[in-house]
Amino acid sequence: MIINFADHSATQRYHLMTQTIIPRPIAWALTSSDHSGLPESLNLAPFSYFTAISSDPAVLMISVGKKPTGEPKDTLTNILKTKKMVIHIASENQADIVTQTAATLAYGESELALVDNEILTTVPFDNFDLPRLAQCDIAYGCELYEIKELGDIPQTLIFVEVKQLYISSNVSTETDGRVKINADVVKPLARLGANEYSGITTPFKKARPK
Repeated sequence: MIINFADHSATQRYHLMTQTIIPRPIAWALTSSDHSGLPESLNLAPFSYFTAISSDPAVLMISVGKKPTGEPKDTLTNILKTKKMVIHIASENQADIVTQTAATLAYGESELALVDNEILTTVPFDNFDLPRLAQCDIAYGCELYEIKELGDIPQTLIFVEVKQLYISSNVSTETDGRVKINADVVKPLARLGANEYSGITTPFKKARPK
């Protein structure tokens, strides 16, 4: 089967891409509508158009579309205001709550306020302006690096620079100053097409040729 993208709408291309670029990591992005860091100011949303693009500087990218109303998503509005974001790596057992935080809410209405605080709570992220989710083993404290818009809609690419990284001792070990992340303990949640998600299989190693 050969599919010519010129013959398909943007929606059709989206469905084809999200079902073939698999699995995709999920950026569970926390931002704030102001600099207070208070729970009612916080927005939490998942994005699966997400990747690392550079290590010097350490830059991550998420791609953000529009709300169904055509308005900018709260994540974009907030980072333009505060220049800060915390990106979490969710686990398989958080699939339900990650999906809940994808709901479209009115600006200023916090997803965290709608969630049982025994399921999701925030804790201070040392030396960073925003808190992090206590229930996530990995969190990146990021500052806005650059924003670019693509296409006619447009889609907004948010580039953020990692300023600090939280890694739980539950999922990591350190030997001779080198940190090893145990992916099978993290059990990262991955995105597939439509309403499908996935975990990971047992990690395996392959040596690169010299």
